[in-house]
Amino acid sequence: MDILKVIESQYLAALEMLKEVIVKCPEALWNASGDVEPTWRKAYHALFYAHLYLQDTEKDFKPWPKHHDPETGAPFTQVEVLEYLAFTQKQVQERVPHLDLAAASGFEWLSFGKLELQLYNIRHIQQHAGELYERLGIRANINDLAWIDQTPDYLK
Repeated sequence: MDILKVIESQYLAALEMLKEVIVKCPEALWNASGDVEPTWRKAYHALFYAHLYLQDTEKDFKPWPKHHDPETGAPFTQVEVLEYLAFTQKQVQERVPHLDLAAASGFEWLSFGKLELQLYNIRHIQQHAGELYERLGIRANINDLAWIDQTPDYLK
């Protein structure tokens, strides 16, 4: 079994689930004024950290070209977040096959190794995708969101 292929597949499945939330999110819910963490910010946050933790180290990280501070800048649109998601999918496909899973995480605040970092990162994406699935179900009655089990066919 090729563990790097398994890791890549699970990254891409988690990102595809996040994509489904972004695509199906009604405009009114994307940046709802009463939300402490609007949908766009939660989705962007998941992508930012997925992108960051795919790098060998913090020093190797180069922000997405359209990045700005989500706390102080204008909200990202659904189109922009989908662009970042596609960028992150490409990062997964480019970076994961070359990871040294026996190496340190590369991030001083994470005391575990590179293999555990991948599981941590995938769980983080999935946590926020799950939160947003629930938000769409409760607040927009959108319950036809799929469980994606591995790399979507269009990315193979």
